[in-house]
Amino acid sequence: MLANTLCHIPRVSLNKERMLWDQGVKTWDCYRAIGKSAAYLDECELQLEQRNPMFFADGLKSEQHWRLFGDFQDSVAYVDIETTGLDRDECEITTIALYNGSEVRTYVNGRNLSAFTREIQQYKLLVTFNGKCFDVPFINRYFGIELAHAHIDLRFVLKRLGYSGGLKQIEKQLGIDRGELRDVDGFFAVTLWHEYKKRKNEAALETLLAYNCADVINLERLMVHAYNQNIMATPFATERQLKMPIPMKLPFAADPKLLKRASTTPSATLSGIVG
Repeated sequence: MLANTLCHIPRVSLNKERMLWDQGVKTWDCYRAIGKSAAYLDECELQLEQRNPMFFADGLKSEQHWRLFGDFQDSVAYVDIETTGLDRDECEITTIALYNGSEVRTYVNGRNLSAFTREIQQYKLLVTFNGKCFDVPFINRYFGIELAHAHIDLRFVLKRLGYSGGLKQIEKQLGIDRGELRDVDGFFAVTLWHEYKKRKNEAALETLLAYNCADVINLERLMVHAYNQNIMATPFATERQLKMPIPMKLPFAADPKLLKRASTTPSATLSGIVG
């Protein structure tokens, strides 16, 4: 999609891009052929060849960052963190899940959490849900780093498409069923962590990791859906549509007894843990 994108070019708005598309100017080569921005387009081609999504992210409005996905789908990291609460100054990261479209990697506090900061550098593009407001600032503060990846936050991409609410609410709207994990939420995830830490309950940790992994695996389906729906509003709907991925099997098994607790424990009773 980037080679068909013109709205990152100086002085080309979304409305002008649509007008140009309607006139048959649908690629960088076409725009160059009408004597426009040759030097800038040469730089665009170089940056795409060098696999640098940040160049394009810097030139696009954040609402258009979905356009990065098609060209960098092979170097994407779907990331989600679990924490002991919402306060970045007082709370800790408990687990992180990273999915690259073929395998899930997990990072656990007290075991291998610090490895995340090294391994995330393998990827060009981050995809999160609410990660610009929560996950990435929390990660940066907690590790004392600055993630410099191009970043698609699906919360905002999906909202522009008419989907509102939290991640799990939107999954339901799109027919994504979490199965046995449907009653686990962020509040109960804190309880699972405390169960693991206080009682050395490995089943609690495995249930937490199953929940964390479900988040990132489902992010891929949401990203492809959002990309395809945005593409439908362009002249490239037929040629640029992506195939919906088949979700991988969760690499962790949730404990049935703990899941039963999740189904009978209202989230409100746990709010004090993360407040």
